[in-house]
Parts: sequence; C-alpha cells; structure tokens
Amino acid sequence: LIIDDLDVHQANSSQLLSEWQNLISWVPQSIYLRDATIAENIAFGSNVKNINYKLVKQASYQAQISGFIETLDEKYDTRVGEDSILFSGGQKQRIAIARALYRKHSVLILDEATSALDQNTEKLLLESIIKNNSDTTIIMITHRSSTLDNCDKIVNIDNGRIN
Repeated sequence: LIIDDLDVHQANSSQLLSEWQNLISWVPQSIYLRDATIAENIAFGSNVKNINYKLVKQASYQAQISGFIETLDEKYDTRVGEDSILFSGGQKQRIAIARALYRKHSVLILDEATSALDQNTEKLLLESIIKNNSDTTIIMITHRSSTLDNCDKIVNIDNGRIN
C-alpha cells in the first residue's frame, strides 16, 4: 500500500500504519451487530453517554434506514437482539453503513456492503452517500455492475489480475 510515495508496510513506524487505518471505515458483506440499541450499534465503540444522536440520525438518513427506525416504538433505542434476528439482511447492512458514516472517516470501503439490498434502495443509498460525503474517497467492491453507475473509476479484477 503506497500513500504519498511511501509504502505504508515498509515504513519504519507502525504509527504510520495505525494512522492510515484510523482514516478508514470498512463495511463488509457479513455484518456484526451487538445485542445493544440501534444507536449503540451505529455509534459502535463510543461511550453510551457520548453518543451524538444528531450524527446517528444523519448517518441513518444517508444509509436509507432512518425511515424504518422511525417506525419502531423505541426508535434508535430499540434493542437489536441476540444475533440481530429482528432485522433483515438489508436492514443490518444499512445499519452497518450508518455506523461507517457516523465515524466520518476520509476513506469508506464498501465490500459487497449492499448485496442484500434491492437495486432501487441501493441506488438511493449510494446517491445519498455520494451527495453527502463529497470529501470522502469511496471504494466499492461488488459483483453487481449497476452499483458502479456513479463511480469515477472502475477497476475490473479477474482471476487476481487487473483488466
């Protein structure tokens, strides 16, 4: 990984690698949600007393999950439940995307992060993310070509080779 002509893994300091990692939010295809509230899952890693609910709601809106959350009796204080069995795969993915957006990192990696969404929801979600995060570098990994409609650059990898 080369950043500003410096190989991060070859650098003499592990601090550089740590600093680089702290700039990244990554959303995988398989989502982990704690048995906690929706707000706690979005603000994952934050002290419960320090959760910024305004930012939680903004991130949820961008992730196209706020409408669903607002229909719940306890809204953002709804408990996810063990193994998050109360939520569909698409809802879990959107909560995880809201988690990544909450952190406001400068690089967002979506690794098949919208695979459980229908194409219309995915389109609205990606348009919202792009519109509201113009200073963020977004890297999408996907098998669905329609996901790439708003990308500036597309790199196709086939059998481990860039085409």
